[in-house]
Amino acid sequence: MTAPRRIGTVDSKTRAKLLDAAEVVMVDEGYPAVTSRRLGQEVGVSSKLVHYYFRTMDELFAELFRRRAEEGFARFEQALAADTSLRTIWSFRDDGPGAIYHLELAALANHHKAIRQEMARYSERFRTMQLDAIEKVFAEQDALPLAVPAEVVLLVMTGVSQVMAIEQSLGITAGHDTTVRFFDELVVRFGTPGHDH
Repeated sequence: MTAPRRIGTVDSKTRAKLLDAAEVVMVDEGYPAVTSRRLGQEVGVSSKLVHYYFRTMDELFAELFRRRAEEGFARFEQALAADTSLRTIWSFRDDGPGAIYHLELAALANHHKAIRQEMARYSERFRTMQLDAIEKVFAEQDALPLAVPAEVVLLVMTGVSQVMAIEQSLGITAGHDTTVRFFDELVVRFGTPGHDH
């Protein structure tokens, strides 16, 4: 019976460099360009060494997503600790390279069930964090002039930000500045505890 193949340690510098390189290549050229051979070239190691740290490319992509997601959770919690308001939740929207990164992950997930399941699990976790924050804001004040459920407010903000992110990745920006200003004013007016509206 052969011994199981050893996998590189989680805190390895080489492993971190491979993930960094994968993210850059994915944003610049799309997820199909992220191969063990390409990552080996970017980091200066053999493609075999890439599989020393990641058994499969799906495993690498899943870890890439988890790493960014956990960083996002930490930043969101820190931001909420400083200011629990709709403004904070609205500010956590994708734009620029971050939007392209998530679009590539979504395209990848469309063809890889394991990645899709991982994204869904983390997305539900983040949605719950956002919803809890909105409900806390609503509990502290009569946040909106109409009885709008917290879930609706969250989906509207999420939907608007995602549409703008997709359009920005295509070079379309018509109406974006006006929309951002509108929501900036709206969340301050109706979603900031202690704000007089």
